[in-house]
Amino acid sequence: MSWSQVLELIQNILISQTGLPHITWGQLVMLFIGLLFLYMAIAKEYEPLLLLPIGFGIFLVNFPITPLMGFTEHGTPELIRVFYKYGVEWEVIPCVIFLGLGAMTDFGPLIANPKTLLIGAGAQLGVFVTYIGVLFFGFTLKEAASVGIIGGADGPTTIYLTAKLAPHLLGANALAAYSYMAMVPLIQPPIMRLMTTDAQRKIKMRQLRYVSPREKLLFPLIACTLILLLIPAVAPLMGMFMLGNLMRESGVVKRLSDTAQNSLMNIVTIFLGLSVGATMQAEVFLNWKPLMIFVFGLLDFIVCTFGGIITVHIMNMFLKEKMNPLIGSAGVSAVPMAARVAHSEGLKADPSNWLLMHAMGPNLAGVIGSAAAAGMFIAMFQ
Repeated sequence: MSWSQVLELIQNILISQTGLPHITWGQLVMLFIGLLFLYMAIAKEYEPLLLLPIGFGIFLVNFPITPLMGFTEHGTPELIRVFYKYGVEWEVIPCVIFLGLGAMTDFGPLIANPKTLLIGAGAQLGVFVTYIGVLFFGFTLKEAASVGIIGGADGPTTIYLTAKLAPHLLGANALAAYSYMAMVPLIQPPIMRLMTTDAQRKIKMRQLRYVSPREKLLFPLIACTLILLLIPAVAPLMGMFMLGNLMRESGVVKRLSDTAQNSLMNIVTIFLGLSVGATMQAEVFLNWKPLMIFVFGLLDFIVCTFGGIITVHIMNMFLKEKMNPLIGSAGVSAVPMAARVAHSEGLKADPSNWLLMHAMGPNLAGVIGSAAAAGMFIAMFQ
């Protein structure tokens, strides 16, 4: 074999078997974005349990001709496509995550102060404002619904709704939802201070009453009955959520509850993060709609925070015992981070003002509220 033939063979191998000649500027941009989210997860610890696998998923699939998200010549799905198809596309993973969340959740603060359900509902204001707003920018009705739910600050619900209505926006919507959830401590405090006076931030709320084990045991059954009668479309999410909580409160299936909270939750989180990140290939992500989603997602989150605080102000007009308006910001369902931020702002105003358990009520109500909003959209458009 002559040197020219050897060089030609090497050139052919480089062209056909390696990604070097095929890489594009768009892929380089997405590789940088993947590294950026890895940096946020590792160095800044912003929602690392999801941003790390999402960031690495973005990083992986934006190398050219990698057999990860396509199909083989025999039509079988490649590795991450399997996770996406059977976990996200078939809507299994978000529901399993809700099972784990239910097993982790103590509904005591919500049961002790059921008025906070109204705050969780009021905090969904941004969902519907954003839904209407994005329609003026060329989004379809289904796309607008999937973008609007971002403000509820509930990642699994965002993924569940988007997979049903606008799967091509899944990566952008999920990344926006989890990014803004991670930035709750940065986004919410300026809004909270703007919408409350110093005197209002110092309002002390009476200690919550004791909630009996029987009440906690009955709550998931009663809540499930009411929610599924009113909004049947949300049964997969709320059914798993309340099952997880029933396992926790029953006390008779501790092994199942522990598995749902830990091992199972960790496994599906890995698959979810990789699957969502892998949908963000350069040719899909680098166009105007995904980029606009990040802008609208931020506005959505701001309006939802505004809606929760305004709801408390309105309720205080009719209540003898006033509520601290700061807990309204926890009406978004970034559990428990939003409640901790409300508590932190209360301590800044008065170091003896403990709002954490009071804020957990609207925080948990926000989980139900965002799922209910998603159920309404599914009923409308599917």
